Amino acid sequence: MASTCSRKPADSEQGCMSQDVVFAHMARPVSYAPVPDKVERIDTHAAVIFLAGNFAYKLKRAVKLPYLDFSTLKQRRAICTREVEINRRTAPDVYLGVVPIVRAAEGTLEIDGLGEPVEWAIRMRRFDEAELFDRLASAGNLPLGLMAPLADEIAALHGGERSRRNIDGAAMMKGVVEPVLKSLGRDVSVLKSQDVADLARALRRELRAQAGLLRTRARQGYVRHCHGDLHLQNIVRIDGNPVLFDAIEFDDRMATVDTLYDLAFLLMDLWHRGLSTHANTLLNAYLQRSCKRRPMGSLRGLALLPLFLSVRASVRSMVALDRLAFANRAGSAAARRDAGEYLQLARDVLQPASPRLVAIGGLSGTGKSTLAAALAPDVGAVPGAIVLRSDIERKRLAGVNKTTRLKSEHYTPAATGRVYRALFAKAESALDAGRTVILDAVFARPHQRRRVAEIAREANVPFTGIWLEASDQALIERVEARRGDASDANARVVRNQLGYEIGEIDWHRVNASGARDKVRNRVFKLLRSEA
Repeated sequence: MASTCSRKPADSEQGCMSQDVVFAHMARPVSYAPVPDKVERIDTHAAVIFLAGNFAYKLKRAVKLPYLDFSTLKQRRAICTREVEINRRTAPDVYLGVVPIVRAAEGTLEIDGLGEPVEWAIRMRRFDEAELFDRLASAGNLPLGLMAPLADEIAALHGGERSRRNIDGAAMMKGVVEPVLKSLGRDVSVLKSQDVADLARALRRELRAQAGLLRTRARQGYVRHCHGDLHLQNIVRIDGNPVLFDAIEFDDRMATVDTLYDLAFLLMDLWHRGLSTHANTLLNAYLQRSCKRRPMGSLRGLALLPLFLSVRASVRSMVALDRLAFANRAGSAAARRDAGEYLQLARDVLQPASPRLVAIGGLSGTGKSTLAAALAPDVGAVPGAIVLRSDIERKRLAGVNKTTRLKSEHYTPAATGRVYRALFAKAESALDAGRTVILDAVFARPHQRRRVAEIAREANVPFTGIWLEASDQALIERVEARRGDASDANARVVRNQLGYEIGEIDWHRVNASGARDKVRNRVFKLLRSEA
C-alpha cells in the first residue's frame, strides 16, 4: 500500500510529489486497505475521483480557472474540508471526512497514514452510480414520482439557510453573467462568435430589465447559501430517496444565490434532456412548498426564470469548453456538442412567450388535476405552466399536509370563498410574472367562472375555460380509487355535487370519460386552436 517517490520536488508545498505520481498511487488496488478488486478512475476538469471497494476518494486537480483556484496544496486541503462541511447538509451519510495522502519516512505514499501530506482527498461512502439521476435519465428510467420528494429536499435546503439581505441581487447576477460571456467568447473554433454576441446582448438586456426585481428578491430574503451546482449528475437515489451532493465548495459567493436561480439549474438540465414533464412537475412541486409562507413573493419571482435558465445554460456551455482540456477524442466531440446545444438553449429561453390563463372545472372525479398536469409542460414558457389547484390551496390555508383530511368547517361557503380568492390572487401574480397559469378547481358557481374570465381580461391575456364531464358512476369510481391525493372528495361528496345548480356553462364542454391521453390530446388541440 505504498508507492516510491521518483520525482524531484515540484514546489515547497507539495514536497517531491507531482499529482501524476499521486494519481498513479491512487489507481492501484494495493494502495487501499482492505484491497479492493479494482479501482476505477473518473476525471473531471477540476477533480479526479477513485472508486475503491465501498469508498470513493476525491482529489482536487492543481488547476487555476477563472472561477476557481486549486493551485496550491494548502488551498486544496481547505477546499476539501469545506466540501465535506457543505455537503453534509444534504448527504451526511455520504461525506465521511478528509484524509491526507502522505509520504512516509521511507519515501512511500500512504492513504491516511503518518508522514508529510503531499495531497488531500475527500473520503466518501460509495453509492450505486446507476442510481445517479443523470444515468437514470439517460436510460429513460428517471421516475416522475421522484420529482415531488426532490422538491422537498431542495426546499428544505433553501429553507434551512439564513437570508443574505445585504446583497445587491442585480450586481450579483451581473458578476455571474460577465465572466461566463467572456469565457464563451474565448474559442471561436467551438462556438460561433455571432451566436455568443447575440446571447450577450439578450442576456444583458434581460439583466437590465430585471434588475429591480433581483434587488427586491434579495431584500425579501430569497438570496441564501444554496447548492450552487444543482443538476442531475449531482443527485443520486439512495434507499429510494433523492440525495443532493457535490454542492459548490470552492467559493461561497457562487453558491450564495437566489433560491430560484439554484432551482433553475436543475429545471434547465431536465428540459435540455427532453424531460419537460419532469421539469414542470418539479417546478410546481417546489412552488407548493416555497409558497407556504410568502406565496405572492415566490410567484412574482417567476419573472426571473428566463434570465436564470439562460444563465444556467450558459454556465453549462462554459463548463463544456473547460472539459476540452482533459477530454479524449470522444469526450472532446461530446464537449463540443454540449457547448453548442447549451448555448442555443441559453438563447431560446430568452425568447418572449405570451402567457395565457386556462381554467379546468368539473365535478370531483372528472380528472381535472390529471389533465392539468398533462397539459402544463406543453403550455407557456419553459418549463411550462404554473398549476394552481384548489385542493392544495385549501390544505395550505388550513395549515396541514396535502393528504390530511379536513373536517366540514373547511368546506363551508365562507371557507371555499377564501380558497378561491387565494387561488385567484396567485393566478394574478403568476400572470403578471409572465407565466401561463392553469387553474384546477370545481368552479361549480357561475360567479367563480365569471371572476376567472375577468382576471384574464384584466391581465390582457387569452382565456380558455374547460368544463369536464363524465357519468355519475365514473365520478364515484374515480374518487373512491384515489390514494394519497390532496382531494377529500368521496362518493358522498360526488352525490352532493350532482345536486348543485351549476348554471349555464359557456366553457368548452369535454367528455372526460375516455382514456386520459385522448382527453389530454383533445384539449391540447383546442388550446392550440385558440392560441
